[in-house]
Amino acid sequence: MPETTPRGLTRLAFGGDYNPEQWPESVWQEDVRLMREAGVTMVSVGIFSWALLEPSPGRYDFGWLDRLLDLLHEHGIRVDLGTPTVVPPVWFYRAHPEALPVTAEGVRYEFGSRAAICHSNADYRSAAASITTKLAERYGDHPALAMWHVHNEYGVPVSACYCASCAAHFRRWLATTYGTVDAVNEAWGTAFWGQRYGDLEDINPPRLTPAAVNPGQALDYKRFADATMRENFRMERDILHRLSPGVPVTTNFMTALSQCDSVDYWAWGREVDLVTNDHYLITDGRRTHVNLAMAADLTRSVAGGAPWLLLEHSTSGVNWQLRNPAKAPGQMARNSLAHVARGSEGALFFQWRQSRRGAEKFHSAMVPHGGTDTRVWHEVVELGASMEALSEIRGTRTEADVAVLWDWHSWWAQTLDWRPSVDHDARERADAFYEALYDRHLTVDFAHPEADLSRYPLVVVPALYLMTEAAGRNLTAYVEQGGTLVVSYFSGIVDQHDAVHEGAYPGPLRDVLGLTVEEFSPLLPGERVRVTGPDGTELSADVWTEFVVPRGAETVSAYADGPAAGLPAVTRHRLGEGTAWYVSTRLGADGLDALLGRAGEDAGLTPRTDLPRDVEVVRRTGASGTYLFAVNHTGSDAKVPLEAAGTELLTGDRAAGRLAVPAGAVRVVRLDG
Repeated sequence: MPETTPRGLTRLAFGGDYNPEQWPESVWQEDVRLMREAGVTMVSVGIFSWALLEPSPGRYDFGWLDRLLDLLHEHGIRVDLGTPTVVPPVWFYRAHPEALPVTAEGVRYEFGSRAAICHSNADYRSAAASITTKLAERYGDHPALAMWHVHNEYGVPVSACYCASCAAHFRRWLATTYGTVDAVNEAWGTAFWGQRYGDLEDINPPRLTPAAVNPGQALDYKRFADATMRENFRMERDILHRLSPGVPVTTNFMTALSQCDSVDYWAWGREVDLVTNDHYLITDGRRTHVNLAMAADLTRSVAGGAPWLLLEHSTSGVNWQLRNPAKAPGQMARNSLAHVARGSEGALFFQWRQSRRGAEKFHSAMVPHGGTDTRVWHEVVELGASMEALSEIRGTRTEADVAVLWDWHSWWAQTLDWRPSVDHDARERADAFYEALYDRHLTVDFAHPEADLSRYPLVVVPALYLMTEAAGRNLTAYVEQGGTLVVSYFSGIVDQHDAVHEGAYPGPLRDVLGLTVEEFSPLLPGERVRVTGPDGTELSADVWTEFVVPRGAETVSAYADGPAAGLPAVTRHRLGEGTAWYVSTRLGADGLDALLGRAGEDAGLTPRTDLPRDVEVVRRTGASGTYLFAVNHTGSDAKVPLEAAGTELLTGDRAAGRLAVPAGAVRVVRLDG
């Protein structure tokens, strides 16, 4: 079995992307001196260096990389070595312009950015295999090498290409997936609008059409594009495994739903030796620390609960949003350690030294333009010391309380054309339910709808428009065996081909929820409805309503007005030893909190009323002990109750009773016993 931890790394990983090719070699000695001062343990190297490593076809220049890796090794800094296949050199595109991707509108991109790749192109695949082989042969046993880093952020900014090569590859993928053109016609429902195909050779990618394209075809093309990128990753990974045995191979994910929507990370998590992730705060007015926690929980879940690694985030502001505020004092460390609390084995940044030129010169770095006499640098050094103090947590696992079901295929299907309402957003519902669980101080695992759910007392389904029959059976068995399930509207509607399940909505969820839905009735912009509970409490909702018919379920709350006035809005159904809840409208934060409070009672979850809002408490447990992370995102000092006494690792102080967590700070206690 391949190694799953960076080779030779005995502490938490701390460092960042190191791009010394942007600087004269005279700077390198200063860099490694500063890395030692900051406590850097690992850097990522060579990710964008193909043009330097192979300046012309078949002519290689490894001298600078030899000197760099030797220098890093001399100073005890481990290397995450990249295969530079995210940006082929300009000479490659001059020889193979067809390797540049084509949009659905028929426009071919040009060289001059990054990740402009047709992943079906045979010449690209051959060139990528060649440079990967050369690197593995030269550095596969280099003493500085800790892990291999294939490509960079697959799926961003381009995942799908619509050129002739992709069309041919898509047909081969369909032949492998379905076998016959008749099976494709059946899956896609091509009898509608006379779209029936007589031969697989007649099928093209879902390019620009005058009206909505066939949704089954569009969904399968998203699957194909994702699978094609994964083919290329596997090609490079297998070369590295063969030529550099014992060194783990990864690629950096972007699991946050705010950052990448074209990659099925459940599938990718099974392909890498170590799950790694990049995360950047999205300044869209939301509570950024909640998005961070959600991304970290999702990354850990993709890793199957095992430790993972934050491979990129920012020391301060980024450069690619419309507005890029700096991080407040202390926020860098708080963000970094919040990732560690939720399973990361360290924290690395993009990048080590801030660029003077290029598209990301205003992206913050560990060494800013202002150098070492800056707040950011001083905070980097302090964070390095904190990482050193936390090294003993390596290998421990984060403990979760509840599960949220998520499926990228369902998300893809729901975003296709001509759904009942453009205002219903799967990501928004996932964010909203996650935030409600976060505010109840519950740590979340994400799970695939067909995964084993038996260890979770509560399972939440925020948005599963696409649901297989197997997933429906899985949820039914989960409830029958004593679980508590919460399902939000427009779930269980279609199968894996985007075909509506036979019978009434919500298909495979009818029995477990004890109801049917006769009709959807989305609301117009600005419209709201009132939802009234049996105790007279009233909540407001928007975007969506449904005509729900209980068939065993009890009505918990009803619509007081709107198109479904008098009908159930929230229901509860006892089935076997468990309970299933259904909410047929878009509740706001108060409504979701009330719903999850009631469902939590059914699940036997004890409310955490002793913790302030925006103070998160997370546990990691393993052979070395049990560790409680307390992360205070507020501007006020907080007190966190401890179940046992222990030692606070960042200060060395003993802690008992109630742990003092200063405003904006993090504390980590190794509990006694």
